[in-house]
Amino acid sequence: MNRHSLTLLAAAALAVATAHADEGMWMPKQLPQIAKPLKAGGLALDPAKLNDLTAFPMGAVVSLGGCTASFVSPQGLVVTNHHCAYGSIQYNSKPDRDLLKNGFYATTLADELPAAPGSRILVTVDMKDVSTDILNAKTLALTGKARTDAIEATEKQLVAACEADAGHRCNVYPFFGGLQYQLIKQLEIRDVRLVHAPATGVGLFGGDADNWIWPRHTGDYSFYRAYVGPDGKPADFSKDNKPYAPKHHLKVASPKTSPLNDGDFVMVAGYPGRTNRHRLPTEVDFAFGWQQPAQTKAMGESIAIIKAETAGRRDGEIKMAARMQGLQNYYKNLEGQQQSYDGSDILARKQAQFAKLKAWVGADAKRQARYGADLAATESLIAERERITRAELLMNFMSPALLNSARQLYEIAEQRAKPDAERKSGYQDRDLPRLKAAQQSLDRRYDEPTDKRLVAHFLAQYLAQPADTLNAAWLNTLGLKAGQDEASIRTQIDKLYAGSKLSDTAARMAWLDKDVAAFKASDDAFIKAAVALYADDERRENRDKELAGKLQKAYAGVQQALIDYHASRGEAVYPDANGTLRISFGKVQGRTPGADGSNWTAFTTLNGIVAKHKGPDEAGGEFNAPAEQLAAIKARNFGDYGVKSLNSVPVNFLSTLDTTGGNSGSPVLNKKAELVGLLFDGTLDAVISDWDFNPKMVRSICVDSRYMLWQMSTVDKTTRLLQEMGVK
Repeated sequence: MNRHSLTLLAAAALAVATAHADEGMWMPKQLPQIAKPLKAGGLALDPAKLNDLTAFPMGAVVSLGGCTASFVSPQGLVVTNHHCAYGSIQYNSKPDRDLLKNGFYATTLADELPAAPGSRILVTVDMKDVSTDILNAKTLALTGKARTDAIEATEKQLVAACEADAGHRCNVYPFFGGLQYQLIKQLEIRDVRLVHAPATGVGLFGGDADNWIWPRHTGDYSFYRAYVGPDGKPADFSKDNKPYAPKHHLKVASPKTSPLNDGDFVMVAGYPGRTNRHRLPTEVDFAFGWQQPAQTKAMGESIAIIKAETAGRRDGEIKMAARMQGLQNYYKNLEGQQQSYDGSDILARKQAQFAKLKAWVGADAKRQARYGADLAATESLIAERERITRAELLMNFMSPALLNSARQLYEIAEQRAKPDAERKSGYQDRDLPRLKAAQQSLDRRYDEPTDKRLVAHFLAQYLAQPADTLNAAWLNTLGLKAGQDEASIRTQIDKLYAGSKLSDTAARMAWLDKDVAAFKASDDAFIKAAVALYADDERRENRDKELAGKLQKAYAGVQQALIDYHASRGEAVYPDANGTLRISFGKVQGRTPGADGSNWTAFTTLNGIVAKHKGPDEAGGEFNAPAEQLAAIKARNFGDYGVKSLNSVPVNFLSTLDTTGGNSGSPVLNKKAELVGLLFDGTLDAVISDWDFNPKMVRSICVDSRYMLWQMSTVDKTTRLLQEMGVK
């Protein structure tokens, strides 16, 4: 283990109790250092066992590549959130078979449906520190693009060696701004099938109106199944494949012998996406002073356009449903962050903390020599990155979907002409299945009228910016000019759409096998545009790599200074979330007062569903519980899942778990590591915790397993699945 790794572990080991008991998304290797808080919180297992990724319960927790899930049967049955399976539900839906609206249940294995193209179940089997491999003496002597390229080359070598073990997916992840690197090895299960999803009136009850809101009454759960080839190894979809037999699966807690109560210990294992708690003050100021407000504005306009363009067209609504759900979720999250930030002292506290760090560095000649240059360089490099972001943010919204497709196809052709090891990361042979799936998925996620309207709208905004900030290659390629209005833009881009056949799935997929010469000879409008833009795409990519290489060197030095500073004070430092496996722990607990001034109790019940239900014609149909569910509630048919003190079945509960996006679908475990729920959301006034943790406010929202089992047994009659899960 290298010196940096030892420093990180030492920092985590020092006086962990000085951090708030429920704060932290901990790496598995750090768990031995937080054994005392875990045991004090109520964990009945040996904390050291949680460090073993192949043992129970960690071996049952899997990644979906953006969400978390877990095995809940010996036959590869996987439970996750409804909104995590939403893309697969949408992909399999059509107006005459509307699984989004009505739900889906496969009564036999043969009825299970292929998930959306590119769906994966990833089982983490190993994490290895490769910091000294990545940051070797040669690389440390480099800067700029040369440093970026050297890091990338070493990563590709490590990944190739790791993936020599067939059926596995390996990736290198940076921690603490590139101060430390981990090689993570995962079994990659490629045949994923949709097994069960409740109706939208359950899985998405409350819709956008209730998103990030408490009290909540959403049955946010769905089921996949992992399949492998007849030999038991990962394989592409085939009717001959068989259910995967995981080494470990979670047991659902019995409502009778292990009921979940207010104040009980809970923990969550999952794959949180990204937090920004170690960001510099200048980054915080830019994020909330310009970048996130600009993103929120653009996303809000996108949502309004999609609604208007698909109104009355159910096929269009279905095609845009997955994109719409993602936009609405992120839009509301950013709005909540901004509301919490505005008028707060977050920036002032960050500035004061950073000033203390710089003072600590400046107080010692050795520290100044080690960290001073990096501290000075980082802020100027961040300013350069911010300038680029301001100029190019709208470019993320204004490119036609088929032009994006064409640019990816052309990049595949350019990279395929090179030896595999020399290709760009993301375009090697290992990446071709993912790239192919992305092209395939357009056949059910592309709606041309909506795409045209979005493109024209954002191009008009882009062209209204100062002419000297605009990308000349884009203007020349698309035949546009500064100041052009939306109507004339629409006339121009109509020609592009009319001159392309890429909307046809077969025609689009055929380009996957064509060479560079074929692209350059094509008269397809979007293919021609992709070829014309390639040189500028390369220029901007190389510019970004040059900046990234300089910033990685300086930023890593600042993060080391931060760790050493806190270690000198006996304080723990955990890395920001980055999509890798983490463990958080806390307890079931409400909040007094809640964001609305009322006292938030820990549990909601079926009574709230009835109170909120409005039917299909009000509030956009977001509060439209199924008639069968309402009838079961009215009959008080609670079975084994009713709780006497609640006089009903618990639906959702609050916890103090420290989580963020990517944790969606994470199993919530009790002290015996039994499944008691699924994490699916947070509260709107606490999403600022991605940047600034406040233990008084942070609450994670979870669907109670008792509600899930009640709905499955009483309403949806999913007898086969319940028996498979060992539920009596």
